[in-house]
Amino acid sequence: MGNLTIKDISRMAGVGVSTVSRVLNNHPDVKEETRQKILDVMGKVNYIPNNSARNLKRNTSNNIGVLIKGIHNPFFSAMTKIIEEKIAEKEYSMILHYNDTNPNDFETAVEFIKEKRLKGLICLGGYFNNLSKNQLKDLNTPIVFTSIDSIKNLDNNFFSSVTIENERAAFDAVNYICSLGHKNIGVITSGEKNTSVGMLRLEGYKRALLQNNIEYNKDFSEKGEYTFEAGFNAANKLLDKNLNITAIFASSDIMAIGASKAILKRGLRIPEDISIIGFDDIEYAKYFHPSITTIRQPVEDMGEKSVDILFNIIKEKSGNKHIVINTELIKRDSCKRLI
Repeated sequence: MGNLTIKDISRMAGVGVSTVSRVLNNHPDVKEETRQKILDVMGKVNYIPNNSARNLKRNTSNNIGVLIKGIHNPFFSAMTKIIEEKIAEKEYSMILHYNDTNPNDFETAVEFIKEKRLKGLICLGGYFNNLSKNQLKDLNTPIVFTSIDSIKNLDNNFFSSVTIENERAAFDAVNYICSLGHKNIGVITSGEKNTSVGMLRLEGYKRALLQNNIEYNKDFSEKGEYTFEAGFNAANKLLDKNLNITAIFASSDIMAIGASKAILKRGLRIPEDISIIGFDDIEYAKYFHPSITTIRQPVEDMGEKSVDILFNIIKEKSGNKHIVINTELIKRDSCKRLI
C-alpha cells in the first residue's frame, strides 16, 4: 500500500493523529479498545513506523515541550490542540507543562528541557524580558515564544517567535468603540507585572482615546488576571464609581464575559446600556448572549507556524524566525452606536 503515514492510519482508524502517536509511543493514556483498533488497522495495512524517527526515539528523545502560562486561558487550550496534532504528524510526542507557580518562567523552561530531554520547546505566554544573551545561547535547544511580547529587548538571533501586534489590535478595538460615539470607555486589563501583553493593550486603548480627543483618566481602568472572576470583579469596581460608563474594553474575552455577567446582574442590558468588546475570539465569545465583539487572534495559524518554525530548526538546521500575524476586528452584538 505504498508509504503510509501516521495521518493515513489516523484517517483509517477514525481517530486523531495524536492518538495514533500515543499508541506508537506506548503512552498509557489511550483507551484499550482505541489502542486495539489502531493496532488492527496497522496490522491490516502492514504499517511500519518511520524508522529514522523510531531510532531517534531509542537513542535520544523525540519529545517537544509546550510550556503554558495561564491555566485558565481557553485561547491557549485551542492552540495546544493544534500544536499537538502538528507534532504528532511529524512522529514526535508533545509534553505539556503548566507554570502557574514559579514566577521565573525561564527557570521553569530550563528545568523542563533538562528533565524531559526535550528536542524543542514552544512557550505560550510568560515573561522572558530579563534574559541575557548568554542564557539563551547556553540553552542549546530550539525555543519558540508564541503569543509573548516580553521578548522585545532580547537578542532575537537566539530564539524564534510568533506574535501579534497587541498595541495596534487594542487600538483597533477601542477606536471602533469611539467611532460608535462612546466617550466614557472603561478598560479592564492585566496588571503591569503580568507580562507586557496587558500593558501593550492598555497602550492601544490610550492611543485610541488620544486619536479621538478623549482624555485618559485612570479611574476608568481596572486590573485583574485573565479569569472570568477577575473580569466580573473589575467591572463591578468600574460600575461602582458612577462614571457614567457607556462601554468597556476588556483585554481578553474571558474578562469580557466576566464583565458582561456583572453588567447583566445589575439589571443593565448589553449593548443598550453598556457596550462591551473583548480580545482573542475564543469560542465562548461567539456563543455568549449577546455574542461579543472582539479581536480575533488566528489561533490555528499561530499554532501551526510555531511548530513549522521549530521543526525547520530541528530538522533543516535553519535559523531562527520571527513571524507577526495579523488580527481582525470581529463585529457582533455587544456594541451599540450612541445617537
